[in-house]
Amino acid sequence: MKKFAYIGCLGFIGVITTEFGVIGILPQIADHYQISIDKAGILLSAFALVIALTGPFMTLLMSGFDRKKVMLAAISIFLITGIVSAFSPPFWLLILVRILPAFLQPVYIATALSVAVSQGSKENKNELMSIVFSGVAIAMVTTVPLATYLASLFSWEYSFVMQAVVSAVAFLGIYFVLPTMPVREKKSYGSQLKILTKPTFIISTAMNFFMISAWFSTYSYFADYLNKAKYMDNTMVSYMLFLFGLIGLLANWISGKMLNKSVTKTTAFFLSGTIIIPVLLHFSGGNTMATIIVIGIWGFLYAPSFLNASTYMISSVPKSLEFANSLATSFGNLGVTLGTTAGGWIIATRGVSYTPWLTVIFGILAFTMMGWRSYLERIDNNRQKKLILS
Repeated sequence: MKKFAYIGCLGFIGVITTEFGVIGILPQIADHYQISIDKAGILLSAFALVIALTGPFMTLLMSGFDRKKVMLAAISIFLITGIVSAFSPPFWLLILVRILPAFLQPVYIATALSVAVSQGSKENKNELMSIVFSGVAIAMVTTVPLATYLASLFSWEYSFVMQAVVSAVAFLGIYFVLPTMPVREKKSYGSQLKILTKPTFIISTAMNFFMISAWFSTYSYFADYLNKAKYMDNTMVSYMLFLFGLIGLLANWISGKMLNKSVTKTTAFFLSGTIIIPVLLHFSGGNTMATIIVIGIWGFLYAPSFLNASTYMISSVPKSLEFANSLATSFGNLGVTLGTTAGGWIIATRGVSYTPWLTVIFGILAFTMMGWRSYLERIDNNRQKKLILS
């Protein structure tokens, strides 16, 4: 049943609106609190760091609870903290309420994916996962740019009002549509932790980390980059976020279909954007039309990044979906932290126009991890063939 996947997607929209909704308003937040843009970026990097450090442990801890209750608890935290943030509290408190929902974000994602896949067959597993992950692209085309647009019309606090509204809708959807879903057979912690001993899984985790670092070294400062490097005002930035998400929505659907045929080739295809996009951004210069075209390509190649990263990691340990995905979420967000932090450092020392070149460096590292995993898999396959022949 795809219904459960769509409910998971609805909650994902609320989660992503909260995590990435600040990207388009970082300049306004920096102005309001009289701080630098890289310090304002802590609102994104701190959120991601908490996910990275606590995600797998929280997922293991919550793995025995009713899945509906887990999803409701997670979304309710997003709702409450969105309301508090809308009242423009002191910066230290804004950081604190940004951090709180991060503890349950990977738990929500892992649980939503597990619920969606449990209702389907092995053949359409990746397609059901892509429906849940399409919440990322939908948020990028609807709620994230709308939040930025509202901030440009009124003030940045309205962005958090939008986040709270989306979380409320998601809460109601989960409450009224999903049945109670108790866990019938809880896996032991030891059986789940065993995947950490597999070299291919560890390398896949590193690929995820570098790929997300690559994208977010520039994307975290999307608004600031377009303001200063491409001379676009805040209203134009909200339009670019809309374009970015609209094309990304199509890309997510296409990626889900492609992953059913080849996980490795699909991941490599979209990862190529980490090298292609910075080059195109450089040569687009101050030409607005050329920049718009590049942003469209950027949105297409970026949008399925979390889906591809998770699927690539899970493909090395297909029997440990929930825990593997929580690790994918954690290391992906650790990548968000590294990318955001490195991007902020480049902005502070060289200027925002240099951030895309960080994307290239991290992208090359991600491709190196893919090559390493492929090499180990070939050795393992050859070893198995020799055993069969002998």
